[in-house]
Amino acid sequence: MTNDLLLQSLRSHLAWWGLKRFTSDADYFAWQRIELSSTDLIQLREVAEQKHKGGHLDEVAFYDQSAQPKILPVLHSQRYEYYIEVGSRVAARLGDAAHILDFGCGVGILTTFYAAQYPGKQFVGIDRSPASIAVARERTQGLGLGNLRFECVDVELETIAGPHDLIVATHSLVQAEQDPGIPSQNWQTFERTHDSKQQALFEQRTRLDIRLDRLRALLTPKSRMVVFEKTRQLARRVPLQRALAARGLGPVEQPEFVRYRLVEEVADDGPFYLLQTEAGSTRHGDELPEPDEGLPCDPIQCKTHATDQGAPLYENHWPSAQGVWEQLHQKRLLKDTTRQEPDGRQLHVELGQAEEGVYLYCANTFDQRQLVIVEPARAHMLESYYQEIVNGALG
Repeated sequence: MTNDLLLQSLRSHLAWWGLKRFTSDADYFAWQRIELSSTDLIQLREVAEQKHKGGHLDEVAFYDQSAQPKILPVLHSQRYEYYIEVGSRVAARLGDAAHILDFGCGVGILTTFYAAQYPGKQFVGIDRSPASIAVARERTQGLGLGNLRFECVDVELETIAGPHDLIVATHSLVQAEQDPGIPSQNWQTFERTHDSKQQALFEQRTRLDIRLDRLRALLTPKSRMVVFEKTRQLARRVPLQRALAARGLGPVEQPEFVRYRLVEEVADDGPFYLLQTEAGSTRHGDELPEPDEGLPCDPIQCKTHATDQGAPLYENHWPSAQGVWEQLHQKRLLKDTTRQEPDGRQLHVELGQAEEGVYLYCANTFDQRQLVIVEPARAHMLESYYQEIVNGALG
């Protein structure tokens, strides 16, 4: 099947599930208010808040609630482009696999698509949400899929039957979305030490360790695994890659970063990994910041740049800001602060003057970089910003 036909089939499949594609927040939320009552929205908001601050049972309660017939199409329509981007990539890589496990399948939106596209393969989807599995089973019957079954399994409490030729794990291994990851050695570098204690703590906090161990046990020497998690930030990507390598899972192809929209919001996600078992592998993959959208800074351009409504001469919020800061000409430091933040990150902020102009530079050990340059006449603007950061106002 060509990629165009695959995408056409996937869009038809999402429509069968009741999902709609929106490009406007206003249109989406107008539809949401039509489909869901104020009581529905309040209950959904409450379980979502409890999921973020609660524990294991609160997470299951959220997914049970989101599987309710009225809520399912509305909630999942926000992730329409996610299903297109991830579903098409996975479907194109099922290859010669005869037995496929979809781990953390939810209500089975993509699992049913894979099974419908490949009737000659056997699929099993597992999830810990009873309500989600009930919906998945009902929809499987509605589609008449005889090559797919669903099981309600909590991998942290139970083992899974295997082996499998291919395991698909998308947004299901690293559940702690707010966990910052592992910090770099200091604010001047993106490099991480190979600290086994820090690595173990990350895996325990995110519950990656037990999930990955259970899935790894289901792979044969010829098996493959698809992994796609919310780990695009280098501080989270590095420990994920190290966890995969420590279990003998190496990339078959170059990992791919994926960008898609959640209605109007842009999501930078991934990477998308296709992995294969490699006994004794210690490869960790690329641990450098990905290429970003920051522009180089030219002193002449800064001097001749006409500001538009108070815009800075130069501004860069990407990792490449570090390289630009290092290359500023004739830097003279005016004031600086380096301190440890409550979340464990080391923060550095400095105000200075260079040939390019007055600059403010911020850096921390979780890979955030920011460089702003203005002409000397507007130095007071950066002085105020510097004070806000020093006083703890950095977002």
